[in-house]
Amino acid sequence: MDAAHLNEWLERRGGKDDLLYEQFGRPLEPEHDGELVAIGDDGRTILGRDEVTVARQALEQFGRGAFALRRIGARAEIRWRARRG
Repeated sequence: MDAAHLNEWLERRGGKDDLLYEQFGRPLEPEHDGELVAIGDDGRTILGRDEVTVARQALEQFGRGAFALRRIGARAEIRWRARRG
């Protein structure tokens, strides 16, 4: 995938991630503030405190590029970037 197509995909994915968080992550804020959540494209969630563990479980359960990863209640967000070269 060339850089232009990758950037386009990342933008679309970011919008989808935002929607997944609003629908499935935001309701978790009262009880899980500060924890990490991986949200599969189908709405299934994985909760945890360790980034590597949650990301690894999400890759195994949902597959690459098929989930959002956020810290619940955080104002800033994590964005994945691809680097070439």
